[in-house]
Amino acid sequence: MQEMLRVEDLWVSVDERQILKGVNLSINYGEVLVLFGPNGAGKTSFIMTLMGFPKYVVEQGRIYFKGEDITNKDVYERAQLGMGVSFQRPPTVRGVTLRKIIEIISDGRINKEGFVEYAERLNLSGHLDRGLNDGFSGGEIKRSELLQLMVQRPDMVLIDEPESGVDLENITLVGEAINMLLGKDKVKDPKRSAIIITHTGYILDYVNADKGYIIFEGKLICGGDPRDILSEIKRHGYRGCAECR
Repeated sequence: MQEMLRVEDLWVSVDERQILKGVNLSINYGEVLVLFGPNGAGKTSFIMTLMGFPKYVVEQGRIYFKGEDITNKDVYERAQLGMGVSFQRPPTVRGVTLRKIIEIISDGRINKEGFVEYAERLNLSGHLDRGLNDGFSGGEIKRSELLQLMVQRPDMVLIDEPESGVDLENITLVGEAINMLLGKDKVKDPKRSAIIITHTGYILDYVNADKGYIIFEGKLICGGDPRDILSEIKRHGYRGCAECR
C-alpha cells in the first residue's frame, strides 16, 4: 500500500513547553488510525501540528504528506494539498451562517443540492441559516464539523475527540457521519485516510479502524489492533499500559 503520511522523530513544543517527544508514525492511503491517550498526553497537539497551526513549534523531525515535506508549510497550503481537521472545541461565529461557511469551503466542488442533501442526512438542514455553532448542542457542533469536511473532501481527515460532549443519541449520528465521510457507509474509499483521536474509545462502536496507537506523556508507546488496545486500556489504564511497555 502506498504511504500517504509519514512522521519522523517529531519533537514539538507549545509556549516553550515540550509536548511531543520523538513521535514516529506512518499511514497508508485508505487507512484509518485511532489515537488513544489520557487528557494532556499530546493527542490534540499532534494533529494541530500535522495541520500546521503556528502555536505548535516543530523543534526537530519532519512531516511528509503524499511524498512532500510539509514541515514548514502554512495551514492553507496543507489544506490545499488535501488535509482537513475537525476540532474538538470549534469557535462560535455569530453573523456567519453554516450555509455560507459551506459555500466558501466547497469552492464550487459541490452544488447547492449536494450540500443540502448532506445536511439532511446529518440532521442539520434546519441549522444552515443559523450562525456557525451559535446555540448548537455538542452533537450538532460535531456534525457541523463533519459536514464541513464532507464538502471540503480532504484526502487526510483529522478528527479530534468526536465523542466529546456528545450524548448517546448524538454519538450514533456522529459515528454514521464519520462513516459517510470516510465512504464506509458504501464502499471504502481507497484514497481517504483518517486519524481519529479518542480518550474513551466509544467511537470504535461505530467506526472500524485499521490500527491504533497510544500516546502517553508525548510519546507513542504501543500500536496494534485498536480493539485489542482499547481492551488493555480498560483493564490496566493508560499508565498501566505505559508501565507494561
